[in-house]
Amino acid sequence: MYLWRKLTEQQRSELLEFRRFNGRPWHSPPHRVCQNGRYLLTAACYEHRHFIGETPKRLADFSSRLLKTLETDSEEIYAWCVLSNHYHALILTRKLPMLLREIGRLHGRTAFDWNGEDNERGRKVWFNCAETGMKSDRHFWGSLNYVHHNPVHHGYVQQWQDWPFSSAAEFLEQSGRERAAQLWKAYPIRDYGKNWDPPEL
Repeated sequence: MYLWRKLTEQQRSELLEFRRFNGRPWHSPPHRVCQNGRYLLTAACYEHRHFIGETPKRLADFSSRLLKTLETDSEEIYAWCVLSNHYHALILTRKLPMLLREIGRLHGRTAFDWNGEDNERGRKVWFNCAETGMKSDRHFWGSLNYVHHNPVHHGYVQQWQDWPFSSAAEFLEQSGRERAAQLWKAYPIRDYGKNWDPPEL
């Protein structure tokens, strides 16, 4: 599931040495500030287990807490979606380090709460939160479509607006179905992520 688990001991040592030599975090992707301030944030539960979606109440509660956290250091939240084992948020922020710190606190608080509810003290709940800076308008709109389409992609619902834990219904109401359809056609997600990352990553 994670690349680290597939590496040999020698490969792990070489990777850690590479990260140390280049001043990168040992076990996490480096956080890169994007000049335009637009990011896709993605976080997953540890081993992709369905901790968030244990109950509909937990999904709703976490969605509310996530939005409040994003609002603290974001100038705009363009799109968001919470599923049972991960979430995405497309935002504008000039305070990425502060926002990531607040998300870390949210993860810590929710892990504590859920482990208490499930009688699983000490259980690892979250894996990580990573940001992807938007490289172009095409990247941005493709990311927005990807976020709103995520519940359909994972088989939770058949239409965007049927998933209550996302901004899709609000987006459709504000932009109109015709505009949403135009964006979907102009920025399809079938090639989402292709050729966006520099070759050295």
